[in-house]
Amino acid sequence: MVQNKKQTSGFHSRCRVCNSKKMTKFLDLGFSPLADAFLFPEQLREPETYYPLEVFICDNCSLIQLGYVVSPKTLFQQNYPYDMSVTQAGAQHFYSLGKYIASRFDLRSKDLIVDIGSNTGVLLSGFKAEGFKVLGVEPAPEICKIAQRNGIETLNDFFSLETAHKIVKKKGQAKVITATNVFAHVNDLHSFVKGVETLLADKGIFMIEAPYLLDLIEKLEYDTIYHEHLSYLSVKPLIELFNQFEMRIFDIERLSIHGGSLRYFIARDGDYPISNSVNNLVKLEKRKKLYEMATLNNFADLVRKNAAELTWMLRSLKRKCKRIAGVSASAKSTTLLNYCRIGPELLDFVTEKSPLKIGKYTPGTHIPIVPDEKLFEEIPEYALLLAWNFAESIMKKLSKYKEAGGKFIIPIPEPHIVDQ
Repeated sequence: MVQNKKQTSGFHSRCRVCNSKKMTKFLDLGFSPLADAFLFPEQLREPETYYPLEVFICDNCSLIQLGYVVSPKTLFQQNYPYDMSVTQAGAQHFYSLGKYIASRFDLRSKDLIVDIGSNTGVLLSGFKAEGFKVLGVEPAPEICKIAQRNGIETLNDFFSLETAHKIVKKKGQAKVITATNVFAHVNDLHSFVKGVETLLADKGIFMIEAPYLLDLIEKLEYDTIYHEHLSYLSVKPLIELFNQFEMRIFDIERLSIHGGSLRYFIARDGDYPISNSVNNLVKLEKRKKLYEMATLNNFADLVRKNAAELTWMLRSLKRKCKRIAGVSASAKSTTLLNYCRIGPELLDFVTEKSPLKIGKYTPGTHIPIVPDEKLFEEIPEYALLLAWNFAESIMKKLSKYKEAGGKFIIPIPEPHIVDQ
C-alpha cells in the first residue's frame, strides 16, 4: 500500500532488491482487473481495465515479484475498500500486536510508534491503549477518515523519504515503525528503506509482517497473487536488501495468519543480537529448494490443476441444479474468480459484511455483493469460501447456515466440500 506517489503503470524490468535485469517468468495468470476495483451498478456497462498478472524470479537474489506495476494512485486512492477491522480474527491479531511489541522491547510511554499503511488504525489502537504516542500513514482517503474517526491520528499520504522527513520535523523519530501486509506493495524498496532509516530513532525497531512465500508455494495460495502484491517475500532476498543499508533482520517469527506469514524484526547493524531463527529459515528455504525452477514450475502446474478441478466441481453442482454462493468479497477472490472464470452463471451472489463493498459487483466477473444475512435467508446448498484464510472463524460465525443444511466449499489448496 506504499509506493512512490509518482510511479506510473508499466512493466518493471529490474529486480526491486538487487536491480538485476536477469529475471525468469514461471507463472502467468493472464490479464486481470485490479483486486479491489469493485464496481458500482452504474459501472457495469463501462469498460474495465485488465492488467498482466505475471510472476518472475530474480536470477540473482531470488526475489519473487510481479513484472507489471500499476500506479499506486490507481490502486489505493480510487475507492479503496479494504477495512482490516471488518474481520474479527484479523482485527484481534493486529490489536494485540501493540501490547506484544511494547512488552518485548520495554518501550516507554513517550515513545512514538508509526504504522505505515495503517488502514483504519486497528494496530495503532493497540499501542495507544498501552499509552504510546501513535501516528498512522495511510494513502486511501476514505480509509484514513475512518481511522481518524476512531481516534487515530493519521497522515493521508504515501510513505516516502520525503514523508519521513516531514514526520521527523513535526513529531521526532519513531522508536517502532510497523508495516503489516504493506511491504510487499512497495515498488521502490530502496527509497522506502531509506525513509524508514531516516524516521527510525536510535536502537529503533522496524517490524514487517507479510505472507511467507514458502507457505504460498507449499499451500498453493495462488489467489494471493494480485497487483497490489508486487513482491512475494521470503528471508533470503530480504537479508540482501537490508544489508545494503547496514540494517539487519535480527529475529523472525512464523505465524499462521493469512495462510502463513512471517514477522521480521529489523534494526541497524549491531543494535540487537541476531537470533538463530534467521539462519534457521535460510536453511529451511534451501532445504525446501524454494528458489529452484523445478519447484516454481511444479507450483505453476498445480495452479492450473486447481483451477480445472474447482471449475469442474462448481459446474457439476450447477448441472444438478444446486445453488452456490460465494462468501467474502476479498481481494484474493478477484484473482480466483477471474483466473478460474467463475461468474454469475456459477455463483448466485457473494456475501460480505463490509459496507464499503455491499451493493457493488466483483471486478471482471460482475457477481452481485450482498450482506451476509442473505446467506441465511436464501440457504443456497453450497457456499464457496473465498476468504479461505479465515475459514474457521467464518464458518463458526455462519454456523446457522451449516445447521440449516448448507455446505461450505474450500478452494485452496485442493477444492473440497466441508461435510456436516
